Amino acid sequence: MSSFDLRVMGGTLIGTEESRSNLYVAGGKVALCDVETHPALGTVDASGLLVLPGMVDAHVHLMDPGDSTRETFPTGTAAAVANGVTTIIEHTHGHPVRTVAELDHKLDHLRGRARADYGLAAHVWSDNLADLADLWAAGVAYFKIFTCSTHGVPAIEGEDLRNALADIARIGGTCLIHCEDDSMTAAAEQHLRATGRTDPGLLIEWRTRSAEKTAVEAVLALAAQTDVRATIAHVSTPETARLVAEARSRGVDVIAETCPQYLHLREDEVYTQGPLRKFTPPARIRSDAEEDMMWRLLDRGGFGYLSTDHAPSTLAQKSSGTMWDVHFGLPGLDTTLALLMEAVAAGRMAWTRLVGLYSEAPARRYGLYPRKGHLGVGADADFVLVDPHRSWQIGERPYLSGAGWSPYTGRRVRGWVHATYLRGVPAALEGDPQGELRGAFVEPQPLRRRS
Repeated sequence: MSSFDLRVMGGTLIGTEESRSNLYVAGGKVALCDVETHPALGTVDASGLLVLPGMVDAHVHLMDPGDSTRETFPTGTAAAVANGVTTIIEHTHGHPVRTVAELDHKLDHLRGRARADYGLAAHVWSDNLADLADLWAAGVAYFKIFTCSTHGVPAIEGEDLRNALADIARIGGTCLIHCEDDSMTAAAEQHLRATGRTDPGLLIEWRTRSAEKTAVEAVLALAAQTDVRATIAHVSTPETARLVAEARSRGVDVIAETCPQYLHLREDEVYTQGPLRKFTPPARIRSDAEEDMMWRLLDRGGFGYLSTDHAPSTLAQKSSGTMWDVHFGLPGLDTTLALLMEAVAAGRMAWTRLVGLYSEAPARRYGLYPRKGHLGVGADADFVLVDPHRSWQIGERPYLSGAGWSPYTGRRVRGWVHATYLRGVPAALEGDPQGELRGAFVEPQPLRRRS
């Protein structure tokens, strides 16, 4: 009897380097990578294809439990596996996890509702600091902190923020911080509302570059004081990315996250697209030079990893009301790997860098490595078969997210997800989810500093 359940033959494996090896799976794990042919119960012909580790999207909002009209775990994770993402880290602002009881309730609710594996984040409010140690011990992937009041989540600033970071550092935890200065955004909102503004352009006067930069500077100073392990969420400009890199060079355990919207979408699109470009921080790119700089930083290590910040609303929800009324956020799980594969085809980065940014680095940062984020022996057999040459137009493949749309519809890209496997079993073929909802909760391993 064969010792392998599955062999993936003839493809090019992508990790820290490219390798023409066969991949062997046993018990849902990678059992061997070898140029030799060994018997197995099943065979996948990957000739002419790339074999990538499943993507790890570390910043996702699926609104479940919560507002199911926007997104659920079944729809969001269907979009994920259809497009090469096998693990997500999720938190919903509408039904935040602040205590172990709330975490247990969410885990019970999610059982049997996911096609991708998932970690869960917890929210930090100023009145739940006593719960952080128990939440970390219970297996949350990170703590989400806001420095501004957004999505109904209160701002944490000043001494409360310092105390929160100190407590997270004390328990060996890590955090993801949304950085916009609350006093600046609140004052801008008050002024804009007082003058009767409802036009789309109010967004970039409300959620300004300076509000983001001011909050990032304050967080970096506190991170240095407390020795906390922190990620600055959705960094939108080269200037802010450099601030984070400079702090890291001084020994602060901090990295910058960015998202496709800060690499592709232009600031002035809000004037024509209105609520379809309402997310925060908003799109910042004003020129080709600024776009190129963001991509160069991404390729050369200026960002620690990339995520979607998937925060969907339907087109109907995005058109119901003024810029003040509609939800923040964009869908992203349907499109992010496609956009990154096009970046490789366009020469902006290598395949190994794509895998590093959207699989290995987030898995390492949040304690999911070595189970996730690579195709080494012992890892979960989460892998994606990609045709790197196939050209197609975003929107040809049906959107599976509950949002049902994308800001990138109509863009031509090169690189097609042929199949996605979760723990050695097909999760999606040609964009169609397969089989049962097998996604499971993944607890982080003890973290190593500065990964």
